[in-house]
Amino acid sequence: MSAHSNEQRGAIVVAVVAGQPTAVLEHAAALADDLDVHLVCANVDINRYLVSSYVDGSVVALPYDPDLPEVEKATFDPELAANIRAVLEAKGVRYSLEQLAGDPAWALTRLADEIDARYIVVGTREAGLRGSFREFFNGSVAAHLTHRQHRPVLVVPLSPTPRGEKLPWE
Repeated sequence: MSAHSNEQRGAIVVAVVAGQPTAVLEHAAALADDLDVHLVCANVDINRYLVSSYVDGSVVALPYDPDLPEVEKATFDPELAANIRAVLEAKGVRYSLEQLAGDPAWALTRLADEIDARYIVVGTREAGLRGSFREFFNGSVAAHLTHRQHRPVLVVPLSPTPRGEKLPWE
């Protein structure tokens, strides 16, 4: 028995993060609407690792940091869920929320495999020096996805560098 509904089969997976511009969600919603498929909004808690997942779609995740509380059942951030609902319900797109844990690229790939997703949609890294350092040390989720799994990845630019300006890492 699958932990996911039949409606999610062939869906679009979109990575959602608190504070992320709505452009990523809007592009993913437009693609799901164009293809008349379900949209799965996946949030990955990078501070926890997956212990197990259940038939109902819930996951048990424990913190990497021993000083963090050991709340076992991962829950989707209610504020993020409300923001997603505000964007998607106005568009009439069928969607669901999935809370994941661990390495974002691995977690998104695993979910996409489980539901046989058509595409994975992600945003580019956050702008600025902090985002550049994080990407340098952790790597780009989009780059990891495009090199480690077979389905197409749509990368939504969040703050492109204007033509003629050097990229932050140049």
